[in-house]
Amino acid sequence: MSEDRSMVADKEVLVKVEGLSKKFCKDLKTSLWYGVKDLISGVRGSADDRELRPKEFWAVKDINFELRRGECLGLIGHNGAGKSTLLKILNGLINPDAGKVTIKGRVGALIELGAGFNPILSGRENIYNNGAILGFSRKEIDSKLEEIIAFAELEEFIDMPVQHYSSGMKVRLGFAVAAQMEPDVMIIDEVLAVGDMGFMLKCFKTIDTILPHTAIIFVSHSMPMVSRICSQIILLDTGNIVYKGDDVGKAIDLYYKKFIQNSSNVVFDDGTIELLDAKIVSDEHNDNIPLIRWDETLKFYLKFKRYNLENNLIFILVLFDKEQRPIAHLNHNDENSKIDLKKEIIEFFIEHKNLQLSKGFYSVDISVYKAKTREPYLKVKGAFLFQVSHEIEIFPSFLLATDFFDV
Repeated sequence: MSEDRSMVADKEVLVKVEGLSKKFCKDLKTSLWYGVKDLISGVRGSADDRELRPKEFWAVKDINFELRRGECLGLIGHNGAGKSTLLKILNGLINPDAGKVTIKGRVGALIELGAGFNPILSGRENIYNNGAILGFSRKEIDSKLEEIIAFAELEEFIDMPVQHYSSGMKVRLGFAVAAQMEPDVMIIDEVLAVGDMGFMLKCFKTIDTILPHTAIIFVSHSMPMVSRICSQIILLDTGNIVYKGDDVGKAIDLYYKKFIQNSSNVVFDDGTIELLDAKIVSDEHNDNIPLIRWDETLKFYLKFKRYNLENNLIFILVLFDKEQRPIAHLNHNDENSKIDLKKEIIEFFIEHKNLQLSKGFYSVDISVYKAKTREPYLKVKGAFLFQVSHEIEIFPSFLLATDFFDV
């Protein structure tokens, strides 16, 4: 019976958000005027007065969710989607115009670089200040102090004023305090991106350790990070929830789709060769984006027009993953080429069989160079956009086909 009660307690709702809305005004003078009018009339943004006035907009609108102990909620969306506003409301920095937030237990927040630190105090003094804010006694903080300092790797600088810390040092100290104090709810914004790779890996290892005993709200533009730790996702767009659920892969696909542009971008063109057509040969499409299944053939079609150009051309295609990292080159070898480069109109296919890219979206840049000197003639960003389909929810760039043999 005691074990059953313990399991129920471990899964209790720690964060409950109901009908949360917050509006801002685009103009400072108008905002101040509205504030004076609201004070005079006694209006405080109740459900009876939720209409937008001129120059106002909803930063977040009608947000609802629950987060239980042991769950990690990923908040994703483009800049201006409402993530920061929502985090500030959750952390009590600003008040909503409508709705309410219920949070149980201690909250550790990393929502801005250096937030919560007194710059003129030392790192050690700030640890005590932050611990006291979280509700810990001095004795409890004393028991955690050395562990926090060691985790932050600031033994030599812990008695130096925080105003002299680098951005990475502030992140290390902030995360160390938030994690080692073992809060019930932990809020993490993009600040982890400031730290170096070694500290970032240590942070994720710590998150894995504390997650069963806490609830985490994680905000990031790095989808590999989100897929690494989040068990559920909220995708925001202009203050509204576009997706909410535990299908992390679906949410990430929706996130990437928003940023996909259907037009190519010529970044260099000396006028000697023109790209007339570029497409991916595919029988399947998803929202007009070519869909290629894992282990199938990826086939490109290209068509160019030459203008007084020499024949020694070389074509290079560079594939980029969802994070816009270059992952592969497809090079046209001029010496062994089967393409007739003497024609005014040059058109050809490129095939890559047994595609081993993992599920997700990819873009392809096209470059045309002079073969011997690699002098550029033409560069096109995002000439191809395609999606790879696979039944496995995995987000590294490659999914390798391997065989396992018994000894």
